[in-house]
Amino acid sequence: MDQVEVVVAHSERVTLRVGDVFLKVDADQARVDIEVEAMSLAPVPTPEVLWREPPVLAIAALPGTTLGRLGGPSTASPAAWAAAGAAIRKLHDAPPPPWQGRAGRSVVALEAELDAECESLVTSGILPADLVTRNREVAEAALRPWTPAFTHGDLQIAHVFVDGAEVTGIIDWSEAGQGDALYDLATFTLGHEEHLDDVVAGYGTGIDLDVIHAWWSLRSLLAVRWLTEHGFDPFAPGCEVDVLKSHM
Repeated sequence: MDQVEVVVAHSERVTLRVGDVFLKVDADQARVDIEVEAMSLAPVPTPEVLWREPPVLAIAALPGTTLGRLGGPSTASPAAWAAAGAAIRKLHDAPPPPWQGRAGRSVVALEAELDAECESLVTSGILPADLVTRNREVAEAALRPWTPAFTHGDLQIAHVFVDGAEVTGIIDWSEAGQGDALYDLATFTLGHEEHLDDVVAGYGTGIDLDVIHAWWSLRSLLAVRWLTEHGFDPFAPGCEVDVLKSHM
């Protein structure tokens, strides 16, 4: 091994790659417990757990490549996006785990968090008031009752690996649990609206596109300040702020 690659690093966790092994360092052992349990229950391909020595979880690298990343183009075929949609549907149709995940926050709690975040974004000057107000209106459609599903909770396209038109694995399950299936689909297609039809073709019925659009706004509003404070750039082309601007 001639180098260690820092995959992601912030105050909550760090992920390193050494050859074909990923090392996840997380001080929150409850979060790691959820990740390991969720991977054991999920009816889709997941990484092999090699060993665990708190605070480190070692998992094997997956074959294939990711579908892409937020803010960048995807070179994956429509068939690959559809295959991902089918895998997500298989996950959502499985019996949900007994705990609530990130996608399972109550409507009351989520609305309170959203309103507080919108106020903070405006008063701090991070985003203009008209942009926040418009997207808060769009986000309202996501604040409705939902049927609990087995959700990943952080289903970014960078977390889904494919080889051709086959899904070879899904990583990063620490936010998994019972939740709103459309939250997963919105997270997966955030910033890649051009592939939404492909995902829907693989996923099948039961998708309310207005709710998908609402989750794009809601998720972006909640993420902007956190990303800014943790060394990420939500203002980069194609990222969260551009998603918010697309609704103006």
